[in-house]
Amino acid sequence: MRTPINWKEPSEVKPYPDLNKVSDFWVKVKLKKNRTYLMSGNKVIYTMYSSGGMYHDQNGKKVSDTPTGTFHIQKERGDEFFNQSLNEGAKYWVSWKDHGVYLFHSVPTLEDGKFNIPEAEKLGKEPASHGCIRLSVPDAKWMMEHLKEGTKVVIEN
Repeated sequence: MRTPINWKEPSEVKPYPDLNKVSDFWVKVKLKKNRTYLMSGNKVIYTMYSSGGMYHDQNGKKVSDTPTGTFHIQKERGDEFFNQSLNEGAKYWVSWKDHGVYLFHSVPTLEDGKFNIPEAEKLGKEPASHGCIRLSVPDAKWMMEHLKEGTKVVIEN
């Protein structure tokens, strides 16, 4: 892993995996660890710094705004978006639940398209999103370009 964490750089110094050479590829997200793992079967082949949904109290338990369970990459993806109601956007996104609602995407952007530095600095350190999985800018771009529709995504606390 690259240290210190830099949201402008890939999470690891080694190259991203060539998925043409990977069998049984899937993605695992560990919310409390603030990490996203690219998997080949049971083996981690690449680790990304990430930040999932913020936690809140629900019936005396801490619950993340990010749904947990098994999902699959959906067809929706794009270079950027801006959500007027949240006053927040991001670059390089790909959907994994509810067709454009829950995404892997870059650290957040402001309305002018510039990155929100205080929010970006939380990457890999703390839960910070409204439910999506935030990644470094290059990691998000790689995910958008390489995750095929139907790829399994498992999200755990």
